[in-house]
Amino acid sequence: MKRLQQLLEDRILIIDGAMGTMIQRHQLQEADYRGNRFKDWPSDVKGNNDLLSITQARIITDIHKQYLHADADIIETNTFNAQVVSLADYGMQELAYEINVAAARCAKQAIEEYAKETNQQGVEKFVAGAMGPMNKTLSLSPDVNNPGFRALSFDEAVAAYYEQVKGLVDGGVDLLLIETIFDTLNAKAAIVAIRNYFDDHNREPLPIMISGTITDASGRTLSGQTLEAFYISLQHAQPLSIGLNCALGANEMKAHVEELATIASCYVSAYPNAGLPNAMGAYDETPSQTAHFITDWANAGWVNIVGGCCGTTPDHIKAIAAAVRSCKPRKLPVKL
Repeated sequence: MKRLQQLLEDRILIIDGAMGTMIQRHQLQEADYRGNRFKDWPSDVKGNNDLLSITQARIITDIHKQYLHADADIIETNTFNAQVVSLADYGMQELAYEINVAAARCAKQAIEEYAKETNQQGVEKFVAGAMGPMNKTLSLSPDVNNPGFRALSFDEAVAAYYEQVKGLVDGGVDLLLIETIFDTLNAKAAIVAIRNYFDDHNREPLPIMISGTITDASGRTLSGQTLEAFYISLQHAQPLSIGLNCALGANEMKAHVEELATIASCYVSAYPNAGLPNAMGAYDETPSQTAHFITDWANAGWVNIVGGCCGTTPDHIKAIAAAVRSCKPRKLPVKL
């Protein structure tokens, strides 16, 4: 963690772009997702991108490498939905731990291969264990006729995240990223799971990055919190960084990044979508356009970690990295 903090003091770090966007380019079919091991699985598994860390590990490792070659400093594991709650959609809850281990190893393998290909000994690249928001929310009822109903309990969410943390850590990640948070209570469950895991194993905790998502122009999360409330609710976790990703393009995210930069006592991250989706759900913003918007944030002194979310590719990350290379990172506020 000390080395990562040193780098954050020296320059703006680059986190990778979209995993799903890159997977879509391969046009994988049901049989590709299944591989030999799951050829007789009783339900469809196409769309379970996290499973590909087992059945198509070469594809996932190569996607990581493309982002590394695009100058990403931090690559995220392919584990956005890799916990029992979300994997229940495919009846694959029992595979949660294994998927997280496999995904972490894919990312670590990518760094090893990148180091050999570029002839760099001791290359400084980091793997962030990605922990998504789950497909069930703790703060809102899915039943409009029963506002008090919850499809998931807090303890169940903690247990699901705990297993994910164990898999990511056993796979060798360098830090943990709680990302695309639309319900702060889900993020709190992830934080409790992380703390419980390291307490139980008497280990030094890995650094935590937290990234929320603002769902519309109101500047609020889906569960209704303002950005300031979101930050205050989570600062007790003493994260390495807090930031925003997904939902918005960089142009629409600008005001929110500025606000977060004024209140956060930790480092600030931001990795927006490649603009807003078009009528077909695709993203049209070019690498140069995304890089232009993010460079404005960097020049304003708002950010420490930048990258891309939905619709972004290695070309976007390469353009962003080049654009902010000469920009100074946001300085942490002086504690009185």
